[in-house]
Amino acid sequence: MADDLHAVARFLFEAGTLKQARRTGWWMAGVRDPESVAEHAWRTSLIASVIATLEGADPARSALLAVWHDSQETRTGDVNHLAKKYATGADPQEVTADQTEGMPDILAVSVRTLVAEYEAKESPEALCARDADKLECLLQGIEYKAQGYESAQRWIDNSRGRLLTETGKRLADELLGQGTLDWLRAALGESS
Repeated sequence: MADDLHAVARFLFEAGTLKQARRTGWWMAGVRDPESVAEHAWRTSLIASVIATLEGADPARSALLAVWHDSQETRTGDVNHLAKKYATGADPQEVTADQTEGMPDILAVSVRTLVAEYEAKESPEALCARDADKLECLLQGIEYKAQGYESAQRWIDNSRGRLLTETGKRLADELLGQGTLDWLRAALGESS
């Protein structure tokens, strides 16, 4: 087991690089210092648990799928949609297999199964996690637009159009109808 944990420890350092890895698509919208992949994954996981709960799916599983959905970007970087037009994409399942090589079998199989489920786009939990990924991008776009990045509207529109769950669509409409600080006004008891 000690030898197996050597690979796990290495991966934990590797996963930490996602805290510095920037989401590159936002550069095209003019955002100089966009969110990191880790920041995106955290809020995606939270949103996945919300959508799954409201859709009657397993919120913990959906959140776990969202935690792992971009973990391969430690090795591939964040390849935005324009770059995918020119670069052949790495298979997330193959990258995950490499990342989990040498880990205890129970852990390696678990992680590989999560990534495969997310990529298959079939289970209710995977659909909720995938909608959470799109909804997080929409939400980030709203926040960037509020900071003056008008080009973020393209990401907002594209993300809204790719939602599949009823909850994801309804939540997107709610987000689009609110200001980024409405939550603060409500918490302070102020009217919006």
